[in-house]
Amino acid sequence: MEREIFSTKQKAVKINIEDKVYGTLAEIGGGQEVARAFFQAGGASGTVAKSISAYDKTFSDYYYNANKPGRYVSEDRLSKMLDKEYQDLQNVITKNVDEETLFFAFADTVETLNYSKTNSPHGWMGVRFQVSDRDQPNEIHIHFNLLEKDTALQQYTLGSLGVNLIYACFHHHKYPNAFLQSLMDNLDKYRIEIDMVSMKGPDLDYVDNRLLGVQLVKNQMTNVVMFDKNGNIGRPADMIYKKNIIAIRGSFRPITYVGFDMIKTAIHMLKREGFYSKESTIVLCEITMRNLMSSGELDERDFLARVDILNGMNQNVMVSNYSYFYKLTDYFNKFTINKLRVVIGVPTLKNLVQRKYYADLKGGLMEAFGKLFAENVKLYVYPLIENKRLQTGKLLNVEEDLFYLYQHLLNNDKIVDLENVNRAWQGIFARNVLKMIQNGEEGWETMMPKFVSNQIKEHKLFGYQEKKDK
Repeated sequence: MEREIFSTKQKAVKINIEDKVYGTLAEIGGGQEVARAFFQAGGASGTVAKSISAYDKTFSDYYYNANKPGRYVSEDRLSKMLDKEYQDLQNVITKNVDEETLFFAFADTVETLNYSKTNSPHGWMGVRFQVSDRDQPNEIHIHFNLLEKDTALQQYTLGSLGVNLIYACFHHHKYPNAFLQSLMDNLDKYRIEIDMVSMKGPDLDYVDNRLLGVQLVKNQMTNVVMFDKNGNIGRPADMIYKKNIIAIRGSFRPITYVGFDMIKTAIHMLKREGFYSKESTIVLCEITMRNLMSSGELDERDFLARVDILNGMNQNVMVSNYSYFYKLTDYFNKFTINKLRVVIGVPTLKNLVQRKYYADLKGGLMEAFGKLFAENVKLYVYPLIENKRLQTGKLLNVEEDLFYLYQHLLNNDKIVDLENVNRAWQGIFARNVLKMIQNGEEGWETMMPKFVSNQIKEHKLFGYQEKKDK
């Protein structure tokens, strides 16, 4: 869909003058920047029924559920704000406006940069809005991180984002990708990162929030999105907060017994270290955007199939823009986490220790390894049997000038071989299994759990072909 990009003021004027919409603006923490944008544009009396800034926490609790205050900058607080503001519109305003007027309630709860510049500015923003039925509105939530190092600039960005969101709700709700792209109008990725978007409502039933998430990464609006075991998109900082992380990268097209053995043995190894508990540990099956775009375009059905299968096997899913592992570990350590264990196979380890992959860094491989092997990080290496020879991290041959560095990493348990792996599954390679599925060959079902093979056959996934007649 081609669209014209308007300035923030032009969008505000169009909403105020041209659109027949009426609603409230409620803002916590970041000032009244969205309301300011509409009032400064002119004609806001036809759009804004009420604007409120419950800046004091006591007033915020008074207006939005004093019994269970909870966190102020959270999705829960955003939902409570939208509940109250939209209900007030219906109770107070309904009789005074004609039926053609569309109602909306906008809310944001934001933490901007503090005076000492020691916090991580972020916020939640959402709109509950009417399209067809006033009593059955739609709702959109977004989470964002403010990246500028100046409070005034962050406030300006906040105002632009709010106008973009309200405008998109009434002009782009039928076109999800145009909706997402329009959120960044007059902004850029150095000013703001949007790492979560969710849509729901009678006029948005066609939207799959998982596809919205992967489009955020594709559009470079964020570098990472995460989905929980139920397929719900979540805020990464919340999902991994104070957690031990086991991250396993793969195409998962499909996941085989080897993939599950990597997860099982990694959990066992973390238990041996004394850090594992079910409550404090999260396993993330990570797919890179490069993998999803290997054919040149994003195959949405293929992506959803991978997520459905992993979720069906009780796994969390992560999509990232990070081709290099040092960038992945650097990303995780921006948050408050405990231990990070990255699970890789021997072929990946061989590539990881080659200098040529770090030519773009001034410090080369040493700079990359400095970030990769942070204090809380270890690589768990899954062994490989190839041509009847066992290959492990300890047995890996590296270039002569890297020998002592590599031995240092081994001796300090920064590179650790996984133990008690299932030897019966050592000959299973996902790329070979995929070819068998696509060529209609026999035997591939025995290389993965029954649930996975049944899903592939039932929904004809990954180019599945019926078995060829002999």
